[in-house]
Amino acid sequence: MPFLDRAQEMQDDVDGRLHTLGHGKYGRILRMARRPTSEEYVKVLEVTWLGAVVIGLTGFAIYIFFTQAGPWLWSNLFPGL
Repeated sequence: MPFLDRAQEMQDDVDGRLHTLGHGKYGRILRMARRPTSEEYVKVLEVTWLGAVVIGLTGFAIYIFFTQAGPWLWSNLFPGL
């Protein structure tokens, strides 16, 4: 089968799948979907930013605890080791 025939067949397959995209099991969801308003977008960004900051500060606190207080605790709790 020549290259151009295979390429045309692949293109027809992709076009067929895109044509039925709105009619399959996800079609209703795609038809109901809408672009978020700027207020909704800003709210999502704020919540995402807040979550990233909380996770980052928690990780930093754990790091500081184990690098600063960890050796002191280890030497005082297990002095013979």
